[in-house]
Parts: sequence; C-alpha cells; structure tokens
Amino acid sequence: MNSNFFKKWGLIGFVLLLSIAVLVGCGTQEQEETQNEANVSEEVETNDNKDEETQETAEELFPITFTDDVGREVTIETEPESIVSIQASTTEILFALGLGDKIIGVSDYDNYPEEALEIQKVGAQDMNVELILTLLPDVVFVTDYHYGNHEDVLNQYEEAGMEVVVTGSAESFDDAYSGMEMIATATGAQEEADALIADMKERHEAIKEKAKAITDKKKVWVEVAPSPDIFTTGTNTFMHEMLESIQAINAAEDVEGWAKFTEEEAVNLNPDVIITTYGFYIDDPENEVYSRDGWKEVPAVKNEQVFDVNNDTVTRPGPRLIEGVETLAELIYPEVFGE
Repeated sequence: MNSNFFKKWGLIGFVLLLSIAVLVGCGTQEQEETQNEANVSEEVETNDNKDEETQETAEELFPITFTDDVGREVTIETEPESIVSIQASTTEILFALGLGDKIIGVSDYDNYPEEALEIQKVGAQDMNVELILTLLPDVVFVTDYHYGNHEDVLNQYEEAGMEVVVTGSAESFDDAYSGMEMIATATGAQEEADALIADMKERHEAIKEKAKAITDKKKVWVEVAPSPDIFTTGTNTFMHEMLESIQAINAAEDVEGWAKFTEEEAVNLNPDVIITTYGFYIDDPENEVYSRDGWKEVPAVKNEQVFDVNNDTVTRPGPRLIEGVETLAELIYPEVFGE
C-alpha cells in the first residue's frame, strides 16, 4: 500500500473521530440543558410550594380573636389585605413586619420609613373620616385617644365593614413589645414579630452586659422641649429605662413622666451630659444650650457634652427604640460603647 492510501484513510478516520466527538459533545450539552431545565423547573416548583405553604399558614391563623389595648374583643375573619394606620409607631411596626405594601393610609406625622411618605395621609388626632371610609381598608389601627374622643367615628368604620384595632400608650420596652405582638396578631405576622422582638431584646441585653463595666455613672439631663418651657423625662418613660440600661443616672429621676422644669431647677441638677430631642424643629439645639445665660458652669456645658438625638428613636414605641439606646450609649459613654 502506498502512502496515499494511508493518507486517504487516515483523513477519513480523523473525520469520523471528530464527528463522533461532536455528536457526543452535543449529546452531553443536550443532557446538561435538559438537566438544567429540570433543576429550574424543580426550583420554581419548590418556591411555588413554599409560597403556597406560607399562604396556607397565614390562612390557618384566621379567624382570630384577641383583646386590644382598651379591652375590646376584636375578631378578624381573614388575613387583612389593606390597612390604615393612624399612628406613626404603628406604621413603623407594620413596615418592620414586612407589611408595608398593604398600608393604604397613614397619619399626617408618619415620616419613617421613606416609603411611608408616599402613602395617602388620613389625618392624625382628627381623622379624615370621609377619606378613610372611601379607602375602606380591611383593618384600621387607631389609638386610645381616638377611642376616648371619637368612638362614634370608630363605630362608623365598623358599620362600613372595617375592623378597628385600638393601640394604647406605651411607657416601657415591655409595653412596646406587647404592642408589636398585638399588631402582629391582627395581621398574621406573628413569626415576623417574634424575630423582630428577639433581635431587639438580644441587642438590649448586649448593651446592659457591656454597661456592667461602668463604675463612674454620669448624671444625664434630658430636654424634650427647650427653654423657656423646658420639659424633661422622669420615670416611666422610654428615656428613663434607656438611661438605666447603660448605667447612667436620670437627673430627673425624682419626677414621673414628662415634667416641666425651670432653667434654675435644671441648672441646680448639675448634669454631666445634656441630651436634647428637638433638633427636628430647632436649628443647632446644642448651641442653644451652650449659649444660655447661667449655664456656663454646668459640667455638661463646660465639657461640651451636649448632644441632640433623633426624637423618634427615644419616644416612639417601635422597632427603632433599640437604636435610641445604642445612640445614647455611644454618646454618653464613648469610652465603653464607641469602639
């Protein structure tokens, strides 16, 4: 056999091998594509099943009967799909529970989160009754103020087919947790509330544990309204509980609730730190304190220990209360919490 024969058949063999390789490769690719399609299909089906299970779980929670904060027995037949909230803290809680997309009306003072700014405003202590009746939510969250002053309006809501849930005033973290749990019960978001509250408690306990190292306690004067009508926070307030949590002394611990003080009374308390909470409506509140006549010898002023904090994080009974504690800790004891 001559060399042409080998060249001829060698070339044919090479072509055959190449063809087989291509066919095998195509087959493998087709198998992979088929397998990938099967995996995607399985994943979609799994997610669909999860969604169905979540929906079934939510449906199993209803109808549900509970007692609201003014002792009313409330029964909600089915999971609410539309909600009106006439209290800023309630709105924050609803968003934290993942229910923001169900809110169709909020109070005039709702400012957090940013999404709340885009939702229809429906009044505050004086509700826009006609608008709320037009929106016709499944559930409307009101306050004990509304219950005490506009009970006839709440009756109108119920007659129109809305479920009315009344939230009460909160003075402690435990009160705030109870409010969150009730709101979660009314909306079918108990699991979300459990996770939210557990996180807040864990962070709070971490702060308390860290604060045990503090031996030189600082006296703190809190101003929730500026001069000349100075108001501070005594016992049975969030601010008092927060200060206790970080081993600080509330300069107004001898009074209860929100109390009015004169400048002379405040100066005589001789605080190491001054916290203001009204920076949202007064420019440069720290400088306002520094420039007061008769305050120059107060330790907080002498040592430039005057700080403004976000009012909402230390007064609203919602998820951001824990941020308020953390902020106060860092401002008052930076050597311990500023790391």
